[in-house]
Amino acid sequence: MVSRVLDFGAEGAIAPMINSPADARAFVAAAKFPPLGERSWGPQRAMTFAGIADAKAYLRTANDLTVILAMIETRAALEHLEAILATPGLDGVFVGPFDLSITLAGGKAIDPESKDVDTALARIVKAAADANKLAGVYCHTSKRARALAKRGFRFIAAGSDTGFLRAGVASVLEDLNS
Repeated sequence: MVSRVLDFGAEGAIAPMINSPADARAFVAAAKFPPLGERSWGPQRAMTFAGIADAKAYLRTANDLTVILAMIETRAALEHLEAILATPGLDGVFVGPFDLSITLAGGKAIDPESKDVDTALARIVKAAADANKLAGVYCHTSKRARALAKRGFRFIAAGSDTGFLRAGVASVLEDLNS
């Protein structure tokens, strides 16, 4: 699916449940062209979106133009964090703090701002910086997004499409009911 999404014109991909260096290598293999990966050729639509008509020119630049992030959301991923980040062709990591909180709590709680999650986030952002890779994170509020940006995260998803839609509908309904 990764190569298909990229062939359709996506400029990157974020893969969930990357728990080991082998998972990271398989992800890169699907997302990057040789010599970094094994992605098959079929990017006609992606070339159009990139404004590159020459196939040879696209091949020379595609690996640099495609951002590949491995999600860090389990204890196993944390155990292998540095090795995952050392994977050639992987551009960085992206944290799913809700999933991470569930796994760190042994499935007993969901708290993306817990002390355990914050400790893991500090380790992740440092390891990414040490590896000269991108550190990304999902944030459920703009306040959390600002706080994690100050801590060094460089790619932040501040909310979700359904959350924005839900808030917009709630605002309209509140206005209608007042």
